[in-house]
Amino acid sequence: MRYIDYGPTGGADTLRLTEGPTPVPRAGEILIEVAYAGVNRPDILQRSGRYPPPPDASPILGLEAVRVKAVAA
Repeated sequence: MRYIDYGPTGGADTLRLTEGPTPVPRAGEILIEVAYAGVNRPDILQRSGRYPPPPDASPILGLEAVRVKAVAA
């Protein structure tokens, strides 16, 4: 899968498109195919350490997604 990756420091110019393994859904979760995702203010705050995600949340930015379809249950 492709996703936006970021390093521990730097500005928006350090964001980069990266490829990695497709996640495996856990019990009670589904895997969705996303056509577009947005990196918004909460993502930027999360990256800067000022908006900590829940301990079991994905570290991948992109809290907003559009045109999705379920691909696994």
